[in-house]
This record gives sequence, structure tokens and C-alpha cells, in this order.
Amino acid sequence: MFSPEGPSLRELAVQALSSVERGYDLLAPKFDHTPFRTPDSVLEAVAKALTPLGPFDAGLDLCCGTGAGLDVLAQVCGGRVTGVDFSAGMLDVARRLPLPDGPDVTWVQADARALPFGPAFDLVVSFGAFGHFLPRELPGLLGQVHSVLRPGGTFAFPALAPPRPTGLGFWMLLGFDAVMRVRNALWRPPFVMYYRALRLGDVLRESARAGFATDLYELPEFGERDDGSPRARLVVARKVTSPPAP
Repeated sequence: MFSPEGPSLRELAVQALSSVERGYDLLAPKFDHTPFRTPDSVLEAVAKALTPLGPFDAGLDLCCGTGAGLDVLAQVCGGRVTGVDFSAGMLDVARRLPLPDGPDVTWVQADARALPFGPAFDLVVSFGAFGHFLPRELPGLLGQVHSVLRPGGTFAFPALAPPRPTGLGFWMLLGFDAVMRVRNALWRPPFVMYYRALRLGDVLRESARAGFATDLYELPEFGERDDGSPRARLVVARKVTSPPAP
């Protein structure tokens, strides 16, 4: 599963027994050599789908990690782009990688649940971050995204169709989540990373409550499932109203 440049099993075990922030600090130097990095095929498909929906000015990559999503923002944003992540180690790697051609890039260390920005962005993207948030945190997370977008701004992220119970992938993800739940029940601090914690239907419902109007765009590069439904979609949530008062 991992390349020779990737982490050893021992390194992964140490990471998994750390907090989320400390774990990613430890993993950061080898993160881009693991399957956890968003594949280029996904990044390219998202950039292609976003292009006709723009142009956008300022862009934000939420939970940017080592900065793979900045390539997407550089293609579709004409203004400055920003990557935000709470792992200093991941941001350190991002700062040392070659920057994409295009807008100026800023890196900010912050928690996605308490973003240090006003309504300064026209586009927010996120890749693979939802597994690090518990269902009860979803309203607050979407509220933060809503708060940093300008009126009419867009929040976009890819969503893969969940595997069916008849496939091996379903049971692998179920097993991973079960192991993480046992680990978090027995060990502190917790390491929140679940593949099946947040369902797309819940995200769409909470997005509407947060003041977004949401559309789904098929990503045809990934084909269709046996029933003809797409294997991957781009969720595009546009800021249309103020969030409800708490």
C-alpha cells in the first residue's frame, strides 16, 4: 500500500496513538507518499468541474495538509489563495514544496472550527477532511465556512459514492472505523479519523441550515456504478443567506 519513501508500520502506529495534530506533525515529512494524499486524478477532475463555474477571486483550501489542493485554486482563482491547517508539520512541508503558477499563496495555521478570517473568500475547497470531524461538529464547521465566504461565495468538495455492503471496500472501511472507535475508547488523546462518520445526506441537510444552496455535479472521469449512478460528484454549496442565529 505504501511506497518505499512512505512511513513504516511503526511510524503509523506512533501516529495513531497521538492526537490528530501531533499525529499529522509526525506523518508530515512522508505524507505525500501515502494513500492519504488526495490523488492527482481527483484534483484534476475538481479543477475541470470548477472552471466553468468561475471565475473566482480569493480562494481558501480548508484543512490543506501539504498543499495539494492549492493546485486547484491556482487554476480557478485570479486573486490570492490561502491554505489553512492546524498541523504545523504539514504546513512546514507545504511551504517547502514548489508553488503552483498563478496567484500569491499564504499559509495559515488554524483550526477549521475557529477560522481566523472574515468574509474574505470567493471559493473554499476541501479534500478528504470530513473524516476528522464528528457528526455533532458538522453544523459548526459549515458555519465557519459560511462566515469566511463573501456573499454568493462557493464551498466545493468532492464526494465519492460509498462502497456497497457486497464489496470488500465496504468491510475494509467499516473495519477501519471500528478499530478507531475502540482505540478512542481506550486511549487518550483521541484520534478522530473515520471514513463513515459523515454521510452526504447529512452534509447536504446541514449545508441548507447553514445558509447554502447546494448542487451536485457528476465527475465523469470516475465512471458509474452498476445502477448507473456516478461514482464521484462535486458538491457545490453557494452562500445565499445569513446563517440562523444560535
